[in-house]
Amino acid sequence: MLFLIDASVLITANNTYYPIERVPEFWEWLAHQAGEGHVKLPLEIFEEVLPGRKNDDPLPGWMKDHQDALVIDESADPMLVQRVVNEGYAPDLTDDELEAIGRDPFLIACAMAGPDRHVITTEVSSPKKQRKNRRIPDVCTTFGILSYDPFHLNRTLGFSTGWRK
Repeated sequence: MLFLIDASVLITANNTYYPIERVPEFWEWLAHQAGEGHVKLPLEIFEEVLPGRKNDDPLPGWMKDHQDALVIDESADPMLVQRVVNEGYAPDLTDDELEAIGRDPFLIACAMAGPDRHVITTEVSSPKKQRKNRRIPDVCTTFGILSYDPFHLNRTLGFSTGWRK
């Protein structure tokens, strides 16, 4: 089983419940899981997080230090990405709408590209939203991909502050 992580998972964890400097065990565990091949990010998602949100944001540095383990060793299939956009969002999106969607189609296309892949995101399903406003869990459902919140990942892979014991 491979868990593909949305940018929101890393950003939210660092900004709220697992700040890198306060809960380093989580980040060590996440790097370990990535190194073991259980957790990955498409390059496009990695690049989305890299600029950081503020000048003293430790997340980009942590990500650069763990890039080899974090980034999945495959390129996005342009046909799958286009299929995600057309069938998951809408076939006639404007440039502004495509910009609003961001890189989420790459994450979902990566999940479609191999067996037993699941998406981890902080986004919550909102089935009534349409076009650029669709949420990752709803687009995943369109393609039969399972998506979960970050705490599902933590439970499934056994995160605890004493995970090395």
